[in-house]
Amino acid sequence: MTKDMTVGSPMKLVLGFTVPLMFGNLFQQFYSMVDTIIVGKFLGTGPLAAVGSTGSVTFLILGFCMGVCTGFTIPVSQRFGSKDYGELKRFVGNIIWLAGGFAVLFAVVTALLCRPILEAMATPADIIDDAYAYLMPILVGIPATVLYNTLSSLLRALGDSRTPVVFLVMASLLNIGLDLFLIVVIPLGVAGAAIATVISQGLSGLACLVFIWKKFPLLHVSRDDLRPRMPHMRRLLAMGLPMGLQLSITAIGSIILQASVNGLGSAVVASTTAASKIYMFFSCAFDAMGVTMSTWGGQNIGAKKLERIGQGLRSCILVGVVYSLLSLVVMALFGKPLALLFVDAGETEIIDQAYQYLVINAACFIPLAGVNIFRLLIQGMGYSKVAVFAGVFEMVARGATGLFLVPAFGFLAACFAGPIAWVMADCFLIPAYVKVMKHVKQYGY
Repeated sequence: MTKDMTVGSPMKLVLGFTVPLMFGNLFQQFYSMVDTIIVGKFLGTGPLAAVGSTGSVTFLILGFCMGVCTGFTIPVSQRFGSKDYGELKRFVGNIIWLAGGFAVLFAVVTALLCRPILEAMATPADIIDDAYAYLMPILVGIPATVLYNTLSSLLRALGDSRTPVVFLVMASLLNIGLDLFLIVVIPLGVAGAAIATVISQGLSGLACLVFIWKKFPLLHVSRDDLRPRMPHMRRLLAMGLPMGLQLSITAIGSIILQASVNGLGSAVVASTTAASKIYMFFSCAFDAMGVTMSTWGGQNIGAKKLERIGQGLRSCILVGVVYSLLSLVVMALFGKPLALLFVDAGETEIIDQAYQYLVINAACFIPLAGVNIFRLLIQGMGYSKVAVFAGVFEMVARGATGLFLVPAFGFLAACFAGPIAWVMADCFLIPAYVKVMKHVKQYGY
């Protein structure tokens, strides 16, 4: 089940690792879209806007948790590349302690702060109660998110990008069924959609745990491996916290932007919600490319095969460019019909705004591909702190757009927030990658 990415054709390995991840991400976004479609069709535009208004907060909190989980597994990937399996297991043992602690801490703290956060974001009064009802179960369910993301990241660190996808697809189908049951049959309103997501992700995490127990003896830990070790914990935190902070810093800019968009009214929030779901469905391929580069960088730097790092980077960039151009064509031709999945045909203003958002963002997918590929490669090589600054650039771009451009130019400015952020991040990441490679060649990692 493991895959050694230190030998073989870079393009074949990149595609072989990326495609299952992309399929899993697409399916995850598909059931996220179904979530939104069910809310929009069965509950109406107001609840749809309420769910959308929580997106940046969810990204801030869950993004931090997922970033930390992914960062924790970088030393595992490096030890797998160097074939140091004893150290690998000791890192896994300490990941269990850290991941469990983070899960409980964040669930408690964020649940207590849920309502004040929504109020601080100027969530419109007509949707704030639904926004709270949706967000609270998501926050309480953080342990389920951490469980799945930690275990799936461990599997990917050893080169297995297929197994997590299988469990994710199963959980996605369950999520759709629970959505319909908890929203249409019981009904629980928007809270039903959130509860369905948490239950499905928790079961997906448990499935990963059973699979690891039966099929991955390399990840089995002894009592001695579970002993807390400060050097290992410091290394894990040095990898995990910057990755989590990078995503959270980016999300701060998104929150500022979302607050400005909220000020434009519920109709605009609804249009950006619908467009964002479609955009996320297409852009999740870039997340898959980034995770591929993280594993690629970790294993090859662990094996001290530096020349292969650049080879894999070039292969992944080519894949990213081709996918970006194809996505733009699809958005331009089918953007409006896709928006009709979320709202009725009579909502012409929302449909037109959603289409505008989609085309503008898709036209800048190549810079987005660069952000994910370069950032995760740098992090996988063990330089997570460097990549944090890319998040700062994105935060500044989105924050400035929300504070100054949206009040002046309205919805059009919100459409350009993402592209501006991606270009600014690339302006930092590309030179940073060159500098990191020079450092590695001179001093090692």
